[in-house]
This record gives sequence, C-alpha cells and structure tokens, in this order.
Amino acid sequence: MAIFTGAGVAIVTPFHEDGSVNYEAFVAIIEDQIAGGTDAIIVCGTTGEASTLSHEEHLDVIRYCVKQVNGRIPVIAGTGSNCTQTAVYLSQEAEKAGVDGILVVTPYYNKCTQNGLYEHFKIVAESVKVPMILYNIPGRTGGVLIQPQTVVRLCKEVPNIVGVKDATGDLSEVATLMALADGAVDVYSGNDDQIVPILSLGGKGVISVLSNVAPRQTHDICQRFFDGDVAGSRKIQLDAIDLIHALFCEVNPIPVKKGLNLQGKQAGPMRRPLTDMEDANAARLEKAMKEFGIL
Repeated sequence: MAIFTGAGVAIVTPFHEDGSVNYEAFVAIIEDQIAGGTDAIIVCGTTGEASTLSHEEHLDVIRYCVKQVNGRIPVIAGTGSNCTQTAVYLSQEAEKAGVDGILVVTPYYNKCTQNGLYEHFKIVAESVKVPMILYNIPGRTGGVLIQPQTVVRLCKEVPNIVGVKDATGDLSEVATLMALADGAVDVYSGNDDQIVPILSLGGKGVISVLSNVAPRQTHDICQRFFDGDVAGSRKIQLDAIDLIHALFCEVNPIPVKKGLNLQGKQAGPMRRPLTDMEDANAARLEKAMKEFGIL
C-alpha cells in the first residue's frame, strides 16, 4: 500500500526576521493544510529549505511537525544528503521522531554512477524500517538522474523502498519507468504542471509546491482524477498553469514563501543564499494568485 495517494504538500519552513524557525507560524500553516484537504505533509524537503537548516534544526522541525500532525495524515521527512552516513543519521532520527516515511534525494555534487546511487539508497533504506521514496531531481543534483532501471531495481530488491518523486520533467522517462515497474513503483509527480499527465500513467499523486498556497485545489486535481472526473481534474490543472509558472519564475521556494506571505501566513524571509522575490516577479505572482481565486 502506498504511503499516501493524492496531494502531499512540500511544506515551507517559516522563519522569523532574525532567521530562527517560526514554530507558531508553522502550526498555523500545518493546520491550514490539513483543513484544506492535503493528503500528506512532506517536511524538510527542498521547499522547506532543508539545505540551510543545521542538523539540529532539521530534526527539530521534523519532530515538531510529527507532534502537531498527531497521526491525522502521513508525515514524510526529507532526510537526504550527498553523504551517505549523514542521510543514514537523519533518516534514523526521523524514524525515532515517528515519521510515516522518508524522502531521500539523489546525492548532489558527488555525481555518482548508477551503481553508486544503488548502494547509497540501499544503505540508507536498510538503516530504517519506515518506507522510503526516492527523489529524482537532476536539475538540483548536477544533472545526475536515477535511471528508470535503477529505480525499478531498488524498489524490487529493497523492501522498504516503495516509490519515487519524479521531478525530471521528462514524461517519456516516466512512461518508461511505469512500463518497467509493472506496479512495483509508486510514482509521484514532482512538478505541479505535470500532475494529470503522471496520474494518467498510473501515478499515485504529487508532492506539491502549489499545495502550499492552494491545498484544496491541488487535492482536487488528484481526487477528481481518482473519482473518474478526468475533465474536472484537467480543468483545475490547466486553470492553475499561470500560477504554477509564477511559482517557479524564481527558484523554489522564493515565490511560494512570497505567496504565503501575501496570504498572511507569515512564512517569513528566505535564508541566504536565497533572497527575496524581485518586485516584477512578485507582481506577476500576486496577479496569478488573484486570477486563481486564492488571494
């Protein structure tokens, strides 16, 4: 059984102006997501600025999220690293915190081979008992791609590796993966503009940036598809395209934190090296949010 089906939010980590984690705002954001129908929370991923959190902060945010959610929906923790032993440590600590699963990104900077990827993910997965989702995002990992054959091998040979978040943007690769997998891989879209196409290939849902500002609509894209209302699902997907483009007109999570701040959600500033959104792009985002009816 999949860890979750539907729309999982890749949730932001809100900060105070001094850069510390704003846990009061985090509670409100979590509660808004659950009230909006979000099917899972993915904490401390790319959108959660995990790369600028210390290990202590990273684990504190995971623990806080698990405690606040309190079993109402699954919580999946980002625990990846380009160092295998660091990924093992973060994964084991996240498991102790009570997460329902972990999301482990392709090692960045090292640029390992497919054999290296296999060994890395296998070692991390075997260090815990909770299910693991691979995170395939070559745009952030020096172009390193987990090839479909490697994804399938991992899911078939390592019992608790159950799926992949696919942010390759390549639907042909996804189709190849699905053909090879024969049901052995749970695939989640990692791109908000490809939710319906990936669902049509047999995907389980999306791990979404869009859901931060539009949880109900992102959930409905998936749920309507699952309910057989493909036209209704497609309409929401296409209606959201301008907003999705605006959410990625600067590097994620700069725009989505701006969007949450526009909604009064107190997501706060970015941690450096990320900077606040440029004025022209912020105006574009605000316009798109108004047109989509979420502002």
